[in-house]
Amino acid sequence: MSEVRTRFAPSPTGFMHVGNLRTALYAWLLARSEGGKFILRIEDTDQARYVANAVEVIYATLKSAGLDHDEGPDKDGGFGPYIQSERKGLYREYAEKLVNSGHAYYCFCDKCDEESDDEIHEASALCPCASLDSAEAAARVASGAAHVIRQRIDRSKVSSFTDAVFGEIQIENKVLDDQILLKQDNMPTYNFANVVDDHLMNITHVVRGSEYLSSTPKYNLLYEAFGWEIPTYVHLPLIMGKDAEGNVSKLSKRHGSVSFENLTAEGYLPEAIVNYIALLGWSPKSDREIFTLAELAEAFKISGLNKSPAVFDYGKLRWMNSEYIKSLSPEKFASAALPFAGVSGTVLESKWKKIAALLHNRTEIFTEIPEKIAFLLNQPEYDVELFNHKKSKSDPENTRQDLPELRDRLANLNDWDAENISGVLSGFAAEKEIKAGRPMWQVRIAVSGCAVTPGGPGEIMEILGKEESLKRIDQALKKLTA
Repeated sequence: MSEVRTRFAPSPTGFMHVGNLRTALYAWLLARSEGGKFILRIEDTDQARYVANAVEVIYATLKSAGLDHDEGPDKDGGFGPYIQSERKGLYREYAEKLVNSGHAYYCFCDKCDEESDDEIHEASALCPCASLDSAEAAARVASGAAHVIRQRIDRSKVSSFTDAVFGEIQIENKVLDDQILLKQDNMPTYNFANVVDDHLMNITHVVRGSEYLSSTPKYNLLYEAFGWEIPTYVHLPLIMGKDAEGNVSKLSKRHGSVSFENLTAEGYLPEAIVNYIALLGWSPKSDREIFTLAELAEAFKISGLNKSPAVFDYGKLRWMNSEYIKSLSPEKFASAALPFAGVSGTVLESKWKKIAALLHNRTEIFTEIPEKIAFLLNQPEYDVELFNHKKSKSDPENTRQDLPELRDRLANLNDWDAENISGVLSGFAAEKEIKAGRPMWQVRIAVSGCAVTPGGPGEIMEILGKEESLKRIDQALKKLTA
């Protein structure tokens, strides 16, 4: 068997959609699982949609995701250039070969570079240029007449091919249009360039979305016209999104962040995103869900790919991200979470290590951290009804009675740390023969103003410091006696 060679060929037209990343991931996994090569090719033939810095985003995303390429614009493997605009000179030669063999023709129609606006070239119609005398057409080209080169489709036939995921596919040629191969500026269309480049780069497996299934017969007709071997096709199921009402449709921005860049900006770890995306359309044939990239490469098999669309579940991604966060060392968590925490330049910056320790097992995504710790900087307004806690038998009335003595005991504490603070509270409960949870709750509310906090009153007060903690207890007493 020849060496497996896959490719990821993104267009630099914006951010990296999770669907694009999944395509790259599966192509990478297929190559790695077979000991083959993974090639990066930039398909920038659509210059009108080119976005500045998009190529840098592609590189940064692949690096962050851990998808290293063996060949590409920055790693010549002998099949370059790997940027299509730099290969512009060779496409004309191959398009002319198709014209000479009768598998393509010159088209001189108005707006011939604007297929979407040109009804003449719909599949149901025949372009008048298709029947032009070849000598006349060649003469017009030689005279400088504006033209494109179109593929000639025999609409009387039926095309069939086998896909590694979807099996045998049959499509009647009458539904295919005479697609443009070469535009007026001699730039190839994606549909033509990807066939030429895949052949010249010895690509053995083409991994792409199932939306390209209907176009595949046109590609195969080109392969056959050149007498080239057709690669193995691996078409991937769609990724769907679910809205608040439970309606499922193709994943888009209305469902939430759909780019790798935005997901990491929201506080998802790259490793968690890659792990989750790997399971959107592929099954490891077990109940296992957490995989390192190396483990994915070892377990990956084309036979595990599904035909059915996969639904992107943000709740499941949050859960997976929380599992990855928990697996981080305390040092790595503190470092990774710091840019999201909003403590830089505040009194909390020097206490970040202690704060991070409280957050580590209580964080699903990093962007929720500022809200979790906002009370440490500014205590929110709260109602005395918050002192009610049925299980701890706490209420505003007994808090009004307990808090002054608790405040005095805390004020007399010399070593201000979580352990000693908690000792004061539990000692008070033991003396009064009440549940330990009562003073714990009373003081927690007094110093935080929140029913839910990362850490108990001891940890919170150690971070706030003695002066600030006592100040907040005094404010609580004023609120209770107002």
